[in-house]
Amino acid sequence: MSDDDYIYDEASGEWVPASQAGATTAADDDAIVVRDAVGNVLADGDQVTLIKDLTVKGAGQTLKRGTLIKSIRLTSDAQEIDCKYDGIKGLVLRAEFVRKRT
Repeated sequence: MSDDDYIYDEASGEWVPASQAGATTAADDDAIVVRDAVGNVLADGDQVTLIKDLTVKGAGQTLKRGTLIKSIRLTSDAQEIDCKYDGIKGLVLRAEFVRKRT
């Protein structure tokens, strides 16, 4: 390929040189991006707030809207986050029901 060859990268929406296109896609495939209900990117250790009342199966407890969940952990699934809450062991929440606390 010559220096004039460019490829459109759909992920970033930019034209990149063909020589760089292979390097960027290999690194991006390994990373799982988890986004909350409003589109903020979540990371391990973030604090999130519930945007909806959630009934926890097996615990007989309802987590109310606005409940603060501290120190989340990301899982291999892009829509699930692992977290701790008083009285509930092994709590897994869907990312669509939380908002990142800034």
